[in-house]
Amino acid sequence: MLTNYKTGVYFDEMMRGDGQPKRHYQWFYQLVHQFSERELMNKHETAQLNFLRQGITFTVYSHTGGTERTMPFDFVPIIIPRGDWEKIEKGMKQRMSALNHFLDDIYHEQRIVEAGVIPRDLIENNPYYYDKQIGGVRVPLNNHIFLAGVDLIRDENGEYRVLEDNLRNPSGMSYVFQNRYVMRQVYPELFNQHSIETLEHQISELHQSLISQVPLNAEPGKKPTAVLLTPGIYNSAYYDHVFLAQQMGIELVEGRDLVVNDDIVYMKTTRGLQRVDIIYRRIDDDFLDPEAFRPDSMLGVSGLLRAYKKGNVSILNGIGNGVADDKAMYVYVPDMIRFYLEEDPIIPNVETYFLSDPDRLDYVLENIDQLVIKNVGASGGYDMLIGPQSDESEQEIFKKKILEKPSQYIAQPTIKLSRAPAYQEGRFYPCHVDLRVFVMSGEQMNVLPGGLSRVALKEGSLVVNSSQGGGGKDTWILSESGDQHA
Repeated sequence: MLTNYKTGVYFDEMMRGDGQPKRHYQWFYQLVHQFSERELMNKHETAQLNFLRQGITFTVYSHTGGTERTMPFDFVPIIIPRGDWEKIEKGMKQRMSALNHFLDDIYHEQRIVEAGVIPRDLIENNPYYYDKQIGGVRVPLNNHIFLAGVDLIRDENGEYRVLEDNLRNPSGMSYVFQNRYVMRQVYPELFNQHSIETLEHQISELHQSLISQVPLNAEPGKKPTAVLLTPGIYNSAYYDHVFLAQQMGIELVEGRDLVVNDDIVYMKTTRGLQRVDIIYRRIDDDFLDPEAFRPDSMLGVSGLLRAYKKGNVSILNGIGNGVADDKAMYVYVPDMIRFYLEEDPIIPNVETYFLSDPDRLDYVLENIDQLVIKNVGASGGYDMLIGPQSDESEQEIFKKKILEKPSQYIAQPTIKLSRAPAYQEGRFYPCHVDLRVFVMSGEQMNVLPGGLSRVALKEGSLVVNSSQGGGGKDTWILSESGDQHA
């Protein structure tokens, strides 16, 4: 089935340049060769049906409204050897530790600004910097990042690099578990012989991280009550919200289910009001509290910020985290690691140019057809130009946007994203992939083994986001012991 597969100039996760599988993929390669074309097609179709039956969907927004889709799934896993994973794990813990120090610092002492490491105006002009609302507020465990999703890529040399940090409301964790569930249903053969890190205890790790962040003025001796606050069924990641709330055994609530009395948050129940201690919110800062942010918000809870500032409720992820994960601040994360931890970054960034620098701006405008341009405030693959895949009219539109507001955009070289085989429409072909790694933080920090491998299923495409036609793959970390199974 892989005889006509060409690796080309890209680093391939599974195949070597001579058309043979890499050592850690050999057993998978041999297994696939035992299936007939009909069996492979059946397994592929069964996997897609599994997603459909379980209602595993996301919403794609466009100018005509929202369309609900099932997440496309590809059965060729990304397999990461133990040694590579240990490096990723250390790199993620290092990065989250530095970013958490940064968030704590800029809302309190601002040592990194005083030291001249990060320009003051880059922080103060950031639309996600909420010093007026939460400056000086102490949060439980001094932890601002309960759950992070860090997007990693591999370059043409196979080196891992961080593409972006998601510290506000990273989505996709539910797909990690569902990819594994579907893989085990459809390909039980793959799990019989091989030791793959289990995901079994990861939801309880997430729950433990959640309930360890008890507010400073919680009722003494009482078990904390946690809820997941969702914008509701029309949100693109609603499936994610439902799954995580159910699996952690916490209530899924909307803003109208909560009320603030005397600066304490309560949930409305059939037995009356019940005090809420911890809110895992999946609502953006702007919509959390119409008193403190957008007065037209119908999604939040009036008075929530007052309760938060008085230490009566924890809100996770922290309010104001967006200042640390926008694409302009990303450039400074290696400096944060050196400043707060006195270490060199374990996993480097992708080279990035600020367009507010006139020399860089000229270079980018002249070479726009070779670069990737991103809006610093956008996500999900929106307001982005991939130079080599764009035409002149698209390039002209972006040149105008950049010249109108240079500080709103960054540029990066077009990285030769690594590829892996995907099986779609009865054939194997190479597709670009990235990896979203999930980091949970409470009293301890824990990295979910594997994470969400996203794949650009459209042949030749570099955009892996599900909102732009990407799909998911299961991610396997090979465990050392022979008795541990996924």
